[in-house]
Amino acid sequence: MRIWESGAIYKDGKLTDAGEKSQDSFKKTIAWSILQAHNTGGDEARLRIKFDKITSHDITYVGIIQTARASGLERFPVPYVLTNCHNSLCAVGGTINEDDHVFGLTCAQKYGGIYVPPHQAVIHQFAREMLAECGAMILGSDSHTRYGALGTMAIGEGGGELAKQLLGKTYDVAYPGVVAVYLTGSPVPGVGPQDVALAIIKEVFDSGFVKNKVMEFIGPGVASLSADFRIGIDVMTTETTCLSSIWETDEKIREFYSVHGREDAFRELHPADGAYYDGAIEIDLGRIRPMIAMPFHPSCAYTIDEVNANLRDVIAETERRAKVSFGDKVNFTLSDKIIGGKLYVDQGIIAGCAGGGFENICAAADILKGKDTGNGKFVLSVYPASMPVYQELMRNGAFAALVSAGAVIKTAFCGPCFGAGDTPANGALSIRHSTRNFPNREGSKIQSGQIASVALMDARSIAATAANRGFLTPATEFDTEFSGKKYFFDKTIYEKRVYDSKGIAHPEVQIQFGPNIKDWPEMSALTDDLLLKIVSEIHDPVTTTDELIPSGETSSFRSNPLGLAEFTLSRKDPAYVPRAKAVRDKAPEIISEVRRTAEILEVARPEFAGRVGKSGLGSAIFAVKPGDGSAREQAASCQKVLGGWANIANEYATKRYRSNLINWGMLPFVYKGGDADLPFANGDYVFIPDVREAVSEKRPSVRAYAVRADGGISEFELFTGDLTDDERRIILAGCLINFYKS
Repeated sequence: MRIWESGAIYKDGKLTDAGEKSQDSFKKTIAWSILQAHNTGGDEARLRIKFDKITSHDITYVGIIQTARASGLERFPVPYVLTNCHNSLCAVGGTINEDDHVFGLTCAQKYGGIYVPPHQAVIHQFAREMLAECGAMILGSDSHTRYGALGTMAIGEGGGELAKQLLGKTYDVAYPGVVAVYLTGSPVPGVGPQDVALAIIKEVFDSGFVKNKVMEFIGPGVASLSADFRIGIDVMTTETTCLSSIWETDEKIREFYSVHGREDAFRELHPADGAYYDGAIEIDLGRIRPMIAMPFHPSCAYTIDEVNANLRDVIAETERRAKVSFGDKVNFTLSDKIIGGKLYVDQGIIAGCAGGGFENICAAADILKGKDTGNGKFVLSVYPASMPVYQELMRNGAFAALVSAGAVIKTAFCGPCFGAGDTPANGALSIRHSTRNFPNREGSKIQSGQIASVALMDARSIAATAANRGFLTPATEFDTEFSGKKYFFDKTIYEKRVYDSKGIAHPEVQIQFGPNIKDWPEMSALTDDLLLKIVSEIHDPVTTTDELIPSGETSSFRSNPLGLAEFTLSRKDPAYVPRAKAVRDKAPEIISEVRRTAEILEVARPEFAGRVGKSGLGSAIFAVKPGDGSAREQAASCQKVLGGWANIANEYATKRYRSNLINWGMLPFVYKGGDADLPFANGDYVFIPDVREAVSEKRPSVRAYAVRADGGISEFELFTGDLTDDERRIILAGCLINFYKS
């Protein structure tokens, strides 16, 4: 794999060093043409995008629709698909999950949307089968909204951005950099899309090479990949922290649309000769080997051969990384998984938008045909991505081969990807063809002493490991004759079960509310001055959204802002919630602390006399690099509900998390001094005078004054970063709902 850091030109089908480039050569990419076609503003550098379609699942759509309703929603202006693939189980929270589903169905009827019942399809598979179109753009409230392999530029964002689209507003973003992913060669038998994806993530994540950029897949190697293989790579581009992705299209993509009865959605997409890219990643597909991403991030990737050859060293390195995140909160070890010099895993899962595709499962069935997964601890579960895929796997015998080998077949459900299905035992190691292996994604509760872990692998090597009854094995060790079964799509499955309004709203329909569905609490506008109490301080290199608001069983409370907020940072900093609530509710000890803080500041800085105690009061957290992972807006909204007014970070892991903060009226401050010698600590107060004026007048930074526990004062600078005019107005109003109300 080669990285071109200084830019590249695509000419005569090859990449060359940028050198001399024409003034408009950056306009010759596929990304440029699609983005500008959807740009409703007059500025090519500051995009104001309206999407063709939007989509959400049952963890996010209630909050989105409630936000839009509070802001004047009358009908869905574009096709809006509500899938039910996350909270599909009703074992937690009584009737909560199914109440949300009925809410979704009645909203689809009232406002003119599309409703996909539970277990019919995971959100992204339905979008691939029924929504994607070459040259189109789709916005989804799930971070893995990626349909670039099908010629659709898709972006995963927090719910606030979808609410804007529902209200006829735009998605505002600076024109992103575009990085070419230039593919050559073809994969060797046994190598699958997850192997290619993990190799890319390993190469670019730490450096941020593609952060908030568009990855554009081009080159002769694209033609060697089937549509399913491309989809499997594409969905994982989210883990690089890129903004979106797009691929050139060909006859294989035409065939995909034809199989799904939508050939009119196809058109060829290619960069023009002389296209300029801000950087490039050159990959020889033939050199990729089966990969494994060790806990607890997709970028912690190795070849399986490397792990098997250096097992104890890799395990020790993994345990050291875990120590950074967990400290002494839990005793995490994988050394006990080394049996007879080999790595033993307890569970295998092939599931969801990454692993549950037709070709992945067929390949796993080919490897396991006639074999036996054993009757020990190891268990293999397979979740097809949709019922049409499920039906075809029944018809062609793949399920029979898997079941005969000992696998368990389940329905289209995203649960294993975020800890709500197939939770392993304490201390267990699960290998999964899914999207993420962050802490807690498998259901662990660190605060209760429960810890399991996930390693990411391709379905083929998971099947090979299953054939070896749980001992880590690359699929290339098996001389498998892959059947290459052809896929046949049956659209009548959806016609019989999916509610499609065809864009017609029925305002007479009454929305059905379950008792857990609550409105957002009232939120105030930004005050002239702001006094923040730091209530959590996180020094991990990266803080994921799963750590900010846990997934798993907490998902059932996502329709209840106050109920869900009780789980904020619960698996990272259990003291956060009571600290934040004390500030929000102005507990007696907080009133006393504010008085002391005001006295100290006003003595040292007489110009603040009478201002500190009268300023707006809220809480804030510090984290080095928060927001990697999910697009879920609740990572920010829960802080707001608890009285949060800001995050302070050295940088933000993703645009979508920073956007979530802004849409909930929280200041996305950046402190450029690193985290080794902060001017404040957990429990300190930070006074920011004239903060409203600074935001309103577009100042790039504010002066802040920390009052430490010992009475000392530190003056420092906080940067707000680039904010659009609307983003400034949202922060001034206190949140997106207030902004639209006014």
